[in-house]
Amino acid sequence: MNSYRIPEIAKQYTEYDMIQIHTDLPDFPELRTRLLFAFLNGNNKLNSMSELFTLATSLVQLGLDTHDLVTASNEVKEKKASRSRQLKVLAGDYFSARFYHLLAGAGQISMIKQLSDAICEVNRLKMNVYMKMKQLKLTAEDYIHLTVEIKSQLFLSFSEVLSEVYDWVWPDILRSFMTCELLFDEIYRMETAANFKGSWGYWHINQHGTKDERKQLQGGEADPIKIRTLLHKHSVSSQLYQMFRAQTNQLQEHVKRLKSDKLQSELFHMGEPFLRFAGDHSKVLEEI
Repeated sequence: MNSYRIPEIAKQYTEYDMIQIHTDLPDFPELRTRLLFAFLNGNNKLNSMSELFTLATSLVQLGLDTHDLVTASNEVKEKKASRSRQLKVLAGDYFSARFYHLLAGAGQISMIKQLSDAICEVNRLKMNVYMKMKQLKLTAEDYIHLTVEIKSQLFLSFSEVLSEVYDWVWPDILRSFMTCELLFDEIYRMETAANFKGSWGYWHINQHGTKDERKQLQGGEADPIKIRTLLHKHSVSSQLYQMFRAQTNQLQEHVKRLKSDKLQSELFHMGEPFLRFAGDHSKVLEEI
């Protein structure tokens, strides 16, 4: 059995001086990476490749996430900002290329195809979200579902190879963890009005608000006080807390389906911050 050290190994690809000096990278996909490694490492048929497969997948994810940070327009006049944008493009390409190099070097051609197909699905889902957003047709439910699917897709590509040992519980556990992570982030996102646009709260109000409220959302820079008023009127934070609490309960049920006590314990440890947060806010939910 291997110990988990994927973030440390990944640093040899991510901690280049040029990147660190001139641009910022997205967060490493820590939770997804730990989950995949735990499942692969607990499988006698796959544990010898657990480190390689998890590292390759995390680098692809980091590459996609880095490209997502690239601004849509390249009309950047300020030299520092322009260089940062260029390096994000190059860094994303580099991380994505590393997965191919690592897997090809190990003769894992089928895994290259598996992840390549997953990348195509991620891009398809992103285009779907983009079109719905552009047309203002994205619902709050769509936002949660599609965001979770985009975050999960590369890791879901392991569903079939993991099904023999884990009886198809991997997709449910992965999606449940990702939903908890997303809702957790959305709750904190509501604390700052500047982060409101494009959030779950934004799409919820766009879906359920009045015509004037929808017009206010689409009016560009919004007044923080007016945003706070809208959030309070539509009970956005309360709804997010309720959804989060329900999802943590569902997560626990999914984890209990595992036959491995060791893996159960490991996953409950990973989910402890979510469970603790849900417990700390249980009184808030009871008062709703």
